[in-house]
This record gives sequence, C-alpha cells and structure tokens, in this order.
Amino acid sequence: MLQFIDSAMSAFSGFMWGTPLIILLVGGGIFFTIYSRFIPFRHFPHAIKILQGKYDDENDPGQISHFEALSSALASTVGMGNIGGVALAIHTGGPGALFWMWLSAIIGMSTKYFTCTLSIMYRGKDDRGEVQGGPMYVIEEGLGKAFRPLAILFSVAGLFGCFVLFQANQLAQIIRDLFYRPNELFLDNPMLGDTLTGLMTALIVSLVILGGIKRIGKVASRLVPFMVAIYLFAAMIILVNHISDIPAIIASIFQDAFTGDAVLGGALGSIIIVGIKRAAFSNEAGIGTEAMAHGAAKTKEPVREGLVAMLGPFIDTIVVCSITAFVILASGVDYGGDNGVTLTTMAFKSELGLFGQVIIFVAVLSFSLSTMFGYSYYGRKCTSYLFGTKAKPIYNWFYLATIVLASVISIDIAINLIDGMFALMAIPTMISAILLSPKVMAETRRYFSKSKEK
Repeated sequence: MLQFIDSAMSAFSGFMWGTPLIILLVGGGIFFTIYSRFIPFRHFPHAIKILQGKYDDENDPGQISHFEALSSALASTVGMGNIGGVALAIHTGGPGALFWMWLSAIIGMSTKYFTCTLSIMYRGKDDRGEVQGGPMYVIEEGLGKAFRPLAILFSVAGLFGCFVLFQANQLAQIIRDLFYRPNELFLDNPMLGDTLTGLMTALIVSLVILGGIKRIGKVASRLVPFMVAIYLFAAMIILVNHISDIPAIIASIFQDAFTGDAVLGGALGSIIIVGIKRAAFSNEAGIGTEAMAHGAAKTKEPVREGLVAMLGPFIDTIVVCSITAFVILASGVDYGGDNGVTLTTMAFKSELGLFGQVIIFVAVLSFSLSTMFGYSYYGRKCTSYLFGTKAKPIYNWFYLATIVLASVISIDIAINLIDGMFALMAIPTMISAILLSPKVMAETRRYFSKSKEK
C-alpha cells in the first residue's frame, strides 16, 4: 500500500512540476523584475528601514508588525528547506542545482514584492469581520467573483500543502539517528520511537498554534533570529577552515549548472527543475503562503509590506541555503549516498564532531518547530476561507495529527505530496499577480512619489 502511495505521489509531483509551471514561475519572476524596473534591488535600504520599525503605527489595520510578519514568513521558509531541502537538491541534482536555486531566489524577490504588495492592497474580511490577506482574497477582491474558482483552488491546495510532512519527517529522522538507533528498545520497534517523537512534537506545536497568529508572530520574532544566528555561526566556522576551497566550490556549481554533469546522469533539464523546486520549497516565492503571513501586517501602505517581503528570498536562499550547500560540498561527504537532514548532519559531524551534531540537532529542532508554527496559520486561513472561522479548531487538531503521521512515513511520500500541492498553489497565485501587476505598479509610483518615502 505504501509503495502504491509513494508511486502515486511521485507521479503527481512529476506531472505538476512540468514545463508549464516552470515557465509560469521563472517567466513570471523575470517579468516582475523587468516590469518593476528592479525595484526590489533599488530600494533594498528602504526595506531595511521599514523592517526596523521606522514606519510602524499601532493604529494601522492588521494584526502584527512588519518585523513580526517577516519573522512569521521566515519561520516557515527558513526551516528544513535550508537544511534537509538543500541536501536533497544536491543529492538529486548535484552542485549545479544550487545555481538554479540562486536564480529562482533572485527573481523570487520581485515575485514576493508583487504578491505581498497585493496581499495588503486587496485584503478581505472573514465571517467575523476580521481583516485577512492572502491570494484567495487578492483573487476575489482584485479580480472579482468570476475568478473565485482560482481562490478555491488555492485554498484547497493550501489545506494539504501546508501540512508539515517534510519537517516532521526530518525531525523524526535526526532524532532516530542520534537517539533511537543506539537504543536496543527501539531497534526492534523502529516505529515506536518515531511515533513518540511525533506525539511530543505535536504537543509542543499545540502550545503555540492554539494562540493564533499573534502568538505565532511573537514566538517567531524571537526564535527565528536566534536559530539563524546559531546555525550560521557553526557553518561559518567550517567555511573559514575551508576558505581556500570556496573558489573551487563556486566554480563546480556554475560548471555543473550548465553541463548537467551531475547525479542525474547529465539531465540538465532535470537539474534545473530540481533547483527551482527546492528553491520554491525553501523561500516559497510565488507559492502564495508568504502572502498570507504578510497580509496580516499592520500597515496602510501595501508597498512597504512588499518591500519587507522581498527580503525573504535573499535571507532564506541566497544566504542560508548557500551556506548549507557550501558546508556539504566543502566537507567532502558523499552527497550521492544519504540525503536530506542525514547528509547535512554527516557534513557537520565530519567537520565539527559532536559539537556539529549538537548544532544540527538544535537547528533542526528550531527550524522544524518554527515552520510548523507558521504553516498552521496558513492552513487555518485556507480553512477559514473555505468553511468559515468555526472550522479553524477542527483544522488545528487535524494538523497536529498529521505531524504524528509524518514522523512514520517515508521522506519521498512527504516531499512529493507537498511539492505537488505547492505547484497547485502557485498557479492561482502567479496568474492573479500577473493580471494585477499594473495595479501594483500604479501603487508603487504613488508611494515613491511622496518625497518622504524616497
């Protein structure tokens, strides 16, 4: 049965991530970058000022600050995609996959600018009258009722795409590797340990997510900077020790990206798809999840939130993912063997010994939990749109149950299901953003025409 599900999920993911979707995501990102005249890059310093709270106003509509909105979004994106996802990309597509992750992230900055500006421009209200943002509301408020099927498609895909199957699976895997395998009790009952991990994880997650987006935002704004700092500190120690190898690593990434001489046996097109898929999973540009978090920001200026949101792919993929990849490649571990978090753990262990294992465990624990906090909010938002706010508690408990389930299933089932659902979410998100892009540019010109914002 599991083999059938695994095959079905693989076929589903492969079908969804075909050429049309790649053209939509990459082509759309290129279009946004050129059409905006490189705004995400020209106004990078202004985005930092907004993030620092210079323009915050408690009286503005919304639920959380700019910083908390970015932290909530990063709590979902700076997660297992940066540890296990990058390792999976290198294992599947070789070093060249990282180049395509970079390219996807660069144009993804423009994509996030458009999608998250729209999430403030076209906020809707739920059945309790509370202001909400996200692609489903952008579609309905910005494009009209005739496009509501796209909003429903996004929300249905979001119900399943926001399950944290990959995160829970990888957390269970590292705990299994470090704690359960040496223990005779769990050698004869391997599922016992994974189930125990799932139950404990679900309990911890429940303490945060049952408090709603405000509690998630508060926790994320404290946890995300800490977890990124400690992970990067350990990674930089390794890279400093291999500073002379960095030029050769960069050269191998570029060479592999265009020659296709990788694990996939020279399939250049497959390497490109692997890189773009893993970048989409990591920074979520164009998927629509990020727009739901940024749509909750306290602001009357849509452009401000768009500028803050565009920082996400830079932090997530250009910085954190790259450092993980460099550590794996510098360590010399066999990336054609183990994959996911096990590969990253091997790299850190080979370089830093027990300290490296501890750092990875803390990072995986923090990254996994933070992602679980953020995704629960996204799933509840999709639930609320489809079934009303009264259905939110039901989704919470169902969400917690999937954490336990994900701890015992295979990594392939987890990643293929989420990949497929992300693809479904990207279709309405990108279509609506492209159709409404002139509105974004009109708002952009209005915002920057005011002398105090220049």
